[in-house]
Amino acid sequence: MPTVLANVNDLLEKMVLEETGEYASTGGRKAKSIGINKSYCHAMGILITANHIEMVLVNLGDEIIKKDRIRLKFTAELFYCTEVAQKVKTFLEGEVAKDTLLGIGVAIPGIIDQKERIVLKSHALGIENYSLRFLEQALEIPVYFENDANAAMLAEKKQKYPNAIYLSLNHTLGGAFCIDGKLFRGQNQKAGEFGHMILVPGGRKCYCGKSGCADAYCAASVLTQDNRQSLDAFMEKIESGDEKNLQTWNEYLDHLAVLISNLRMAYDVDIILGGDVGGILSDYMIPLGEKVMAYNGFEHDVSYLKNCSYKKEASAVGAAKYFFTKHMVEL
Repeated sequence: MPTVLANVNDLLEKMVLEETGEYASTGGRKAKSIGINKSYCHAMGILITANHIEMVLVNLGDEIIKKDRIRLKFTAELFYCTEVAQKVKTFLEGEVAKDTLLGIGVAIPGIIDQKERIVLKSHALGIENYSLRFLEQALEIPVYFENDANAAMLAEKKQKYPNAIYLSLNHTLGGAFCIDGKLFRGQNQKAGEFGHMILVPGGRKCYCGKSGCADAYCAASVLTQDNRQSLDAFMEKIESGDEKNLQTWNEYLDHLAVLISNLRMAYDVDIILGGDVGGILSDYMIPLGEKVMAYNGFEHDVSYLKNCSYKKEASAVGAAKYFFTKHMVEL
């Protein structure tokens, strides 16, 4: 107990913890409740896509205190880095004291060499061996770069999901997985590329050049007709009973069920459904679960299927949260 009290007092002095109230009296002096001081520090997260940047500001309580999505077409030209830095400056103006901002996490759809600060390859952005040093210099504060699906996995509480797969069902299909609370990246930083597992041999053409990839059947682009309609518009048609779109939805869930069943058989861990589609699947877990059960004769429930904690902002939040983990270790 003396050691615990000494550590708590030390964290109170550093303002990492704060008194949050009092418990009811049991006859003596009321005991004080102590919790995290959410405003002790902050981190910013950015998700870069082909046509937008998504920005979030997160406090130590993992709460999003500000967010914005801006249309900004990606280009490999240097002026893009300057534009991003300017958008970040505008976003942060008047929000937090500079000394409480730990850094900026940047999530990118691609394979990243973090040590060398290079995007080795990104189909989504159309780049290869792209240096991130210019963007890092333009932002002028500590920067962390991460693959977008890995970042989305980091947004989840590792205490809740120490061993889990994250399916990022966005415009393209990404994935990540944790073992003992740590991202598993693989020998060549390619672990979790579930979107390019062959789901239907000889099937639809994938943007990667192969045929039959899971991405061609389970990415959000299947429902949005490659962004010719919004996902919200598609779901409205589902709710109205539109037969053509219902057929598309049922086929989508069927292919997703096959992918989920395969991943469960391979890894035997929780599977978190994230990304744009993951954000709406909470209302359709029963029909999805029934389809998954039909492909998996070894289990009698689908309690391992989990809904994501964050929806559209997951990758940006996860990239930001890296700095909290780093800072707490340093404390």
